[in-house]
Amino acid sequence: MNKITPLFSAAGQSALVAVMQRKPLLAFDFDGTLAPIVEHPDDARVPALWAPLLAELASLVPVAIVTGRSVADVTARLPFQPRYILGNHGAEDPAGALPTGSIDRLNEVRRKLSRNKGVLSLLGIELEDKRYSLALHYRLAPDMVAAQRCIDDMLAGEQAGLHLFQGKCVMNIAPDDAADKADAVMSLVGRAGAESALFAGDDINDEPVFERVPASWLTLKVGRDGPPSSARFVVDTQEEIGNLLQELLQMAKGVKGNQSS
Repeated sequence: MNKITPLFSAAGQSALVAVMQRKPLLAFDFDGTLAPIVEHPDDARVPALWAPLLAELASLVPVAIVTGRSVADVTARLPFQPRYILGNHGAEDPAGALPTGSIDRLNEVRRKLSRNKGVLSLLGIELEDKRYSLALHYRLAPDMVAAQRCIDDMLAGEQAGLHLFQGKCVMNIAPDDAADKADAVMSLVGRAGAESALFAGDDINDEPVFERVPASWLTLKVGRDGPPSSARFVVDTQEEIGNLLQELLQMAKGVKGNQSS
């Protein structure tokens, strides 16, 4: 990872105060950010202690979830109601404002992977079909190298019209003309009437946000693992998001109180 500034430093705290004073949208990835990474994706949940923090925060400022999961999947896992939920890495937008991409090209790969589902299963690879994107999970593969080799071989020659991108023990497949998380976050800032944004994420599919949003917004990488990141700030562990939520809530209350006086 490139040298980036710890959020819980003087510079990080100053940036947090600045963004909260500028009518922000608060946007979060789900897995690895609001929910710990788990062996079985179906077991992912937001820690119970964070539920009241998120609910109160969402009552004070616009909060968004921007995730690789489908909207229906992640909605059932949230213990609060954010203003916005966008899924499939930004391509699934209930408002219909963002492009889903060329589904026909995705359908070709969907059929190929479905025909080879038995081979994938033998290697411990799970195909997740989210309609607007596909994911090949191999966290539980007994031989991760063999699983990755199988995925690479199966997708060889399939790059045209598709965006293939790695995550944590997952290969994601989406149309290359579909919206990504950066498109999603920037669109939501406009819809919310916000003047700035905070976005927190932990994986490669969050990098478009880190790379493309205005430098005055606060971008936060969760964890120091993985390739170099373009995020401005970092927290070492997912558990530290709880501390961030507490700070954001106190700041949001302070801003609200100042506006009322």
